[in-house]
Amino acid sequence: MKNRILVVEDDAAIRDAVLLNLQFADYDAVAFDDGKKAADALESDHAYDLALLDIMLPGMDGFELFGLMEQYGIPVIYMTAKTDSASEIKGLRDGAEDYIVKPFEMLELLVRIEKILARTGKLNSILRYHDLTVDVEKRTVQKSGEQIKLQPLEFDLLVRFLKFKNCTLSRDRLLSEVWGFDFAGGTRTVDIHVAHLRKKLGPDFRIVSVMKYGYRLED
Repeated sequence: MKNRILVVEDDAAIRDAVLLNLQFADYDAVAFDDGKKAADALESDHAYDLALLDIMLPGMDGFELFGLMEQYGIPVIYMTAKTDSASEIKGLRDGAEDYIVKPFEMLELLVRIEKILARTGKLNSILRYHDLTVDVEKRTVQKSGEQIKLQPLEFDLLVRFLKFKNCTLSRDRLLSEVWGFDFAGGTRTVDIHVAHLRKKLGPDFRIVSVMKYGYRLED
């Protein structure tokens, strides 16, 4: 079952971009452009693993909505305006898990969502891509029902690509997140492991090379 995320944002461009990236990352996202509408809907449906809340909203602001999130046990990331530092401080003091400043990179938002879901024990451990099924907890990979054997670092690299589909990941970022900051090797290591994944998972696993930067798994 996919993790379910509530998005309350009245800026249509930001809301649509967030929804699109959440869907690409295999989250089930529900959005509202009005705080009061979101609050009313929560009365009958509050099965969310996390909420992304704008602060300045019509109907009911993000701080008012936060009380409902606490009531239903929904972790919150506030999406705040760059100049609104006082709101950032208030949000964290009130108990929000995190805040992100607009405008923000979608990859940064996805990373923060993943960390909070993992910390709160809500992160879905099953990842899918076409005919590929990956169990993160059991560290198993199946392609069309058949087991695929991956080396530990190949598996960890695969998980990063699956969690951030359609996002371009730099070689340096992959090195730090998969191999660790103290790894002494160079970025050529990433290229070799990507080549192994391509060979083992076949042409349907579409890892695209981004010249002089990194890779992107396209869905």
